[in-house]
Amino acid sequence: MRVKVLGSAAGGGFPQWNCGCSNCNRLRLRVLKGRARTQAQVAISPAPGKWLLLNASLDLRQQILEYPELAPTEGTRSTPISAIFLTSADVDCVAGLLHLREFQPLRIFATASVRRALIEENSIFRTLERANPPVRWETLPLDKPVLVCPDAAGTTAESFACTAYSLDGSFPDYVTDALRKKLPEEEAVIGLEYVHHGKRFFYAPSLPGRGNGWKRLARESKLALLDGTFWTDDELVRVRGNGKAAREMGHLPLSGANGLVEQMQDARGMRRVLIHMNNTNPALDEESAASRALRDAGWEIAYDGMEIDL
Repeated sequence: MRVKVLGSAAGGGFPQWNCGCSNCNRLRLRVLKGRARTQAQVAISPAPGKWLLLNASLDLRQQILEYPELAPTEGTRSTPISAIFLTSADVDCVAGLLHLREFQPLRIFATASVRRALIEENSIFRTLERANPPVRWETLPLDKPVLVCPDAAGTTAESFACTAYSLDGSFPDYVTDALRKKLPEEEAVIGLEYVHHGKRFFYAPSLPGRGNGWKRLARESKLALLDGTFWTDDELVRVRGNGKAAREMGHLPLSGANGLVEQMQDARGMRRVLIHMNNTNPALDEESAASRALRDAGWEIAYDGMEIDL
């Protein structure tokens, strides 16, 4: 299984277009030791020439154009991308689907609740049905492995499976109260576990941190890409002077008591990589104390173009 990070930042990217925080300003002035980043997007390949997308970021078109392995075959209207897996109905996870509306049949895997949030209250996503055949929605059940084959020929080995696990998050604010009451809350935010020939990859770019199931999944994985959005719980309030705490926004902070680093400090034998980095996170500065602390604790920070083979 080949894992490729197409984008590694939280919503707005890094630098964020309208943000004058220290990180963004120093990156623009080229005095910060760090990398520019597009919004979080991961692609995985279980077989040569076959790719699956994990979510669909607002920067998806740019990201696809960046990498030759995602280009269509010369002289054809085609794509090596065969399916998309959604971890939530958050705008940053789904808006990129509209880039894929160009009469290209695809499969979209999501919980039933995420599909309803998109289709029932956001008619713009019905443009995906214009393809012939139209985009096919596949329901991701919780806690049950789903065998994934990229195409009708079934060229991917049957050992490639995906399992969705609830992370006890919440639906985005745009979901109306009327619909929210009809949707099981456990289907709002999920983590995805992929298993290929016995090797496990766990993906959770939004990690509310409630419960302990996610820790077991991460520890049992060969590779875990986890929520690195904020360094501290009060980061936005300190940087901007207002805003919500990280945990209120559904993101477990990295540092502090019961933060992600502390909760995973006993993890062994796994590769731990942070993704969905917010532009305010001090760890984006590779010379910062936060960045050094993460490296010392055995963590890596994902960057655009990062590639890992399992």
